[in-house]
Order: sequence, then C-alpha cells, then structure tokens
Amino acid sequence: MPGGEYVREREDSSRDRGRPAVPEPLAIAVYDNHTHLEIQDGEEFGYDQALARAAEAGIAGVVQVGGDVESSRWSAALAAQEPGVLAAVAVHPNEAPGYKAAGTLDAALAVIDELAEQPRVRAIGETGLDFFRTEGDEALRAQAESFEAHIDMAKRHGLAMQIHDRDAHDAVVETLLRVGAPVKTVFHCFSGDEDLARLANEHGWYLSFAGTVTFKNAANVQRALDVVDHSRILIETDAPFLTPVPLRGRPNSPYLMPHTVRFMAERLGMHEDALCEIVNENTLRVYGSWKDDA
Repeated sequence: MPGGEYVREREDSSRDRGRPAVPEPLAIAVYDNHTHLEIQDGEEFGYDQALARAAEAGIAGVVQVGGDVESSRWSAALAAQEPGVLAAVAVHPNEAPGYKAAGTLDAALAVIDELAEQPRVRAIGETGLDFFRTEGDEALRAQAESFEAHIDMAKRHGLAMQIHDRDAHDAVVETLLRVGAPVKTVFHCFSGDEDLARLANEHGWYLSFAGTVTFKNAANVQRALDVVDHSRILIETDAPFLTPVPLRGRPNSPYLMPHTVRFMAERLGMHEDALCEIVNENTLRVYGSWKDDA
C-alpha cells in the first residue's frame, strides 16, 4: 500500500493505463521485498501471471504483504504453495482504528501472531504509523497500540519488520528508540530524507526504495539513496501502486522493478549488476532464502 507522500502527485489521465511490456530482464535476478499480489489478482491478471512475468524480467522472488486479517491469511497461504513467494503479515496502521472501534483489534493481532509462526512467513508488516490518512486522537492511539504490538511480535518471532511510515517520521523513530526496534527493521517505500537515512545507518535499519525514487518530485528520497549505507538498501515495487518512471499512471507489478533498479544504479554511479548483487545479499540477510521452509 502506498507508503510515501509522492503518490499524491496527479497523474496525466490521458496516458495509456494498460499493462506495460516486460522490460529487458536483469542479468542478475533480484527480489521484490514488498508487493500486494492479492490486489492485482483477478481474471485478467492473476498472481500466477504476475509471478510468471516477474520471472521473465529477472525477479527471483517476492515478499507478499498483508494489511489485514484476510490479506495476511491469503499471503501466508500463497507463500506456502508458491516457491517464489515469502509472506509478511500484519494489521496495516490505517486498518487498526477500524478493528479497535469494533472491539476486535486484540483478536486480529492474535491471528497475525499465529500466522507469524508459519515457516514461510518471514516478516511482520506492513505496520507503522500514518498521519496522512488517519486523523483523530482515538484513531492515532489505535495505530500506536497496533504498531507496538507488531514490534513485539517481530522480536518474539525473530522476524523482520516492514514499516509503513507516512507523514510520521519523527513518531516512528521515537517509537523504535523507546521500545527497541527489531534487529531487521525495514522502512518500506522509504519516503524520508538524508537525515533519516543517516539515522538508519546509525541503527542498522534498512531502507526499501520503491518506484517513488524515480519520481521528479522525490529529490529528498534520491538524496537519501546517496547517503544510505549500501548494506542497508532494499528494493520493492509496492505493486500495484507507485509505478516507476517512465510508466507512471499504468498498473505496477513486480516485473517492472528493473526500471527502479536501473534508475538507482545510475544514481549511485554503479553497474546495475553490482547493485543487484548488493540488494540480493541484503534481501537474503533480512528474509532468509526463498528455497528454505525455515
């Protein structure tokens, strides 16, 4: 789900919104560490087609991410049957207030905690704070309660944690420093600046760059890429959202990640193969091997 404020940039409604062609494949296959295949899944373009096109483009595997009880169960089930998929499970911060108002937040978190025991569930996420789409003290308290519960889960299960941080950088950092961040903490769809990137370097947090890094109004994210330690870089699509330039306004999918990889490699002044090797090492350190069930 969109994690950065850049998604608000208005798209040109005249653009072709059909599915783009598969780009030139990456020579060294990499991993999309955050996607939402359940949102893409349908008669015209199912998860199986998404995964097949991803393989054509040089995508070795994906982390399928849940945002509520239903999608987290779906994610865990897909990971159990598809060798190219690992799962992340959570109650999204924008879903937490609804569960809380209905009196079912504790029950929802208990389901996430149970799903986290499955061997191909490798992350708690996406969780965090969103001050853009959620308003009101009660709703924000529900977000904070849910976020801290997910942090505890990630630490107890020894899993990575994927953070949704939208217009909430200071509060997210304060929470992580106060309660203690999981060893493998990932800022999904990183939308901060170079100061937050330096803080991530200091604490060993990972920054996951989505298609937003290619946007013309994302100079702060690009500057963060310039200063982040290379051992902390991950790449994602957040599909079907945040399609990279030059395909903005068209549906995103893991197979389009080569556009982001190539933009980042050029920005960093390195060959795309070198960046792929760095990202692969980081990805496997965070999530473990897609070939293993434990």
